[in-house]
Amino acid sequence: MATFGIEEEFLLVDPATGIPVPRAAGLSRALESSPAIPPAAPVGQAEFLACQLETSTAICDTLDEAGASLLEARTAIAGAADEAGIGVVVSGAAPRIANSPAEISGTERYQSMGELTGAVAGEHYVNGTHIHVAVPDRDAGITALNKLRPWLATLAALGANSPFWRGRDSSFSSWRLIHYRRWSVQGCPPEFADAADYDRRLSRLIGSDAVLDAGHIGWAARLSERYPTVEVRVGDAQLEAADSVLLAALVRGLVLTEEAAPGIHPDPELLDAGLWQAARYGLGGRLMDVQGDPSAAADQVFALVEHIRPVLEDNGDADYVTAGVQRMLALGTGAVRQRAAYAAGGWDGLAALYGASLTSGA
Repeated sequence: MATFGIEEEFLLVDPATGIPVPRAAGLSRALESSPAIPPAAPVGQAEFLACQLETSTAICDTLDEAGASLLEARTAIAGAADEAGIGVVVSGAAPRIANSPAEISGTERYQSMGELTGAVAGEHYVNGTHIHVAVPDRDAGITALNKLRPWLATLAALGANSPFWRGRDSSFSSWRLIHYRRWSVQGCPPEFADAADYDRRLSRLIGSDAVLDAGHIGWAARLSERYPTVEVRVGDAQLEAADSVLLAALVRGLVLTEEAAPGIHPDPELLDAGLWQAARYGLGGRLMDVQGDPSAAADQVFALVEHIRPVLEDNGDADYVTAGVQRMLALGTGAVRQRAAYAAGGWDGLAALYGASLTSGA
């Protein structure tokens, strides 16, 4: 069994207008000084934009540990934000934004990244769920990355939770994934021969003027430069903690499963097309499967679960994943639930969904 961790990002907004507000630094300080927050898991760290907060679980062995850690952080954020008169959006993209460019956080690195990316950064009102799974070394990490590639679109379809942009329905299930296509290095990672090949190609990218550093590489999955982990970044910020834990269970299962598909090396353009399909349709359309053939996204979710079932059973995760997938297919992805809330209650209904989902059980 491999340890894992989950990072979640949230947008802070004016509760009356839904427009993002640059108050992350102040809310982060309030959370840091709260006696209710355990030091083991950072809660409410500043992110790229001054309106974003990021939280991280502690290093987890079990799904129950991860769910409890996420709920603890989410509850703390909800309480501090309510006390400060701030709304919290649990979506992969801001439903509403101001006409002026976003305010970048004050760190030197983020300021440099904002200067490099210009108007792209000025509209970077997007939040993700990042899953870290421990690997014994970098070569094992490369093996895991190569195994993950054919399934990234399936994970993206499950994690689609950003249908609204600039006050209207974008027609996409994950507008966040579409926005990320504008960054210099993004999408499905290439297939690597080994860690040396990864490091060589990463070094050449960093030597260009297209990225600042390894952390600026926007692949949907990559090796972490800070931890001995594989980092999967394909999912939007999730409505509920349980949605994030489900993604983590699937990612860990893929990392620990021996082979993605024996002898299969999907064409990179097909994998990239699959990510676009996932962004557009979520679980409601078709995706490129591991052999590059189109099939229903829901069928691919079942195929993914069956592919990793032996590992899920070994980890004790099979029942949780089976129930989570059934719930997701019955209720819909976060994007489906957001659209339903908006149809029933407009923007007030959407805000109510965010508030209720933020501290829903895991």
